[in-house]
Order: sequence, then C-alpha cells, then structure tokens
Amino acid sequence: MAAALLIVPALVSTVALPAYAFLPGGQLPGVQTKFSLSVAGAQGLSVSDQAGGAAVSADSFSVTTKAEIDAAAAEAAAAEQAAREAELASRGDGAYAQVTQQAEGDDYPWWYETPDDYGGGLSPLRYYYRECVDFVAWRLNRDAGVTSAPWKWDWGNLASGSAWVWADEWQAKGWPTSSEPVVGSVAWFPYNHVAYVQSVNGDGTVTIEEYNQNSDHSYHVRTIPVGDALYLYPPV
Repeated sequence: MAAALLIVPALVSTVALPAYAFLPGGQLPGVQTKFSLSVAGAQGLSVSDQAGGAAVSADSFSVTTKAEIDAAAAEAAAAEQAAREAELASRGDGAYAQVTQQAEGDDYPWWYETPDDYGGGLSPLRYYYRECVDFVAWRLNRDAGVTSAPWKWDWGNLASGSAWVWADEWQAKGWPTSSEPVVGSVAWFPYNHVAYVQSVNGDGTVTIEEYNQNSDHSYHVRTIPVGDALYLYPPV
C-alpha cells in the first residue's frame, strides 16, 4: 500500500507534462534561433575619414640593361687600370716612361740583315741583328722618340746581349719591374727571351711583339696570359 501511494502520484505527474515541451534538436517553440545585432545589443563601429583616405604604397623595381652593365664594367676596368698605373708610378722603386700605344706591325729597320747564326754582325744598337734584345731595344728607342743615331738606348746603357740577365740588370739600375704589365714594357721570360708589350687586354692577357721567339730571327705577334712573364717597365 505504501509503494502504491508513492508510484501512482508520480505517473500522474509525468502524463500531465505538455507533449510539446521540447522540439527535436532541443529548441523551444516560439523562440527565435537566428542571431540579431539589435537583439544582442552589439556596439557600432565607425571608420575615420583619415583612415579611409590614406595613400596606398607598393614596392617598385627597375631593370638594368646589358648595355648598361657592359658600359659600367668597361668604365670600372679603365678606372682600375688608371689607378694601378698611378700606384705603380708612385712606388719608390723608380719612375718609368709613360708610353702611348701604337699600331702593331714589324717596324724593325734591320729585318733584312744577316743574323749571327749565319755570320751576321751587330746592329747600330750593338746587339746582334734580328735577335729579341735588338728588337726590344729598337722599340724602346722608338717610344722615346729616337729612330736614328745618336740612340738613346743601346747595349752600353740598357742591358747586356743576354736576355737571361735583363731582369737582374733592370733591378740593379733601380728600374721598376712588376707582375702587372703596362704598354711599352718589356715582357721578360726566364727561358732567355724578351718581347715588347703591345697592349694590355681586359681579359687577363697581353699582346706582345717579338723577334726570334722560335729561333727563326723573324717577327711574331702573340697573346699570352698576364702571368706568363715578368714586366720590365720602360726606363725614363
């Protein structure tokens, strides 16, 4: 009887609940489920006129053409060459003559003479005809503006008849030598040979003119790497 008194009122209360208390999905009937700013009371947002009129900036770039790059490289090379020559000229190991580049070609005046190998004698510069040393001595005179007697440079005041000792004799006189060539300098090779520096090229090479490079007592033009020779600067 006690149990019946507890269970029966409970059943009656459950049956009395409205059938529409909750809809599927847990929503209450008649309740707005969409968000509303007015209902939520959200604050408004205003944008300043200054912010709206601010300028917009963007990155920019420029393109350098190949012609401009080549021109800048040529200008830099010329400036470097001028600075190097000025630095070399200012060294304490002696001044040297500044030589203007001339056109290449065999201007040696005794090209037809018999060389020593065939019984020939000495040139007016007192070196054997058509030897490397005689050709270079001629070029040094030419660059000094002397093309006939009395000569400015010859065996007596330039260097001996053996090209092997020219570098030592240059240094003994206090004349500058360098691994950097200049136009008009003497390219000295340790295998007993000298040549004349016709031009200093921009690609790490020099063009030289010479006689008897192949023991043929003839004129030749070659282009060699700068590092192949020591350069004896033309004396003042």
